[in-house]
Amino acid sequence: MNGISPQLQNQITQFQQVQQQLQAVSSQRTQMDTQKREMERTLEELGRSTGAVYKSAGTLMIKVDDVEALKAELQESIELMDVRIGSLSRQESSLKERFLSLQSAINAAMGKGQQ
Repeated sequence: MNGISPQLQNQITQFQQVQQQLQAVSSQRTQMDTQKREMERTLEELGRSTGAVYKSAGTLMIKVDDVEALKAELQESIELMDVRIGSLSRQESSLKERFLSLQSAINAAMGKGQQ
């Protein structure tokens, strides 16, 4: 990066860091969205189930005696996922804004340097 001002070098470094953070947050949000959809499908299937219900506890499958309690537990987990997904979405938006701002600043500085 010879011939580049220290300020521009700093902006490029920040840009790369924000890009990595944005990728990580986007990946986390996507994973949580997937987990939430799985929980919602599980809750739907549980509502249609008429036979015995089992849940996973580590490597064991345990018969559930109180299906309503399990439904409530799943619903609570879905609501918690919604909160986490919302938080990640806000973080993602903030990082996107910072990313675009740094990108514009770098492009402007590079354009000035070429003139």
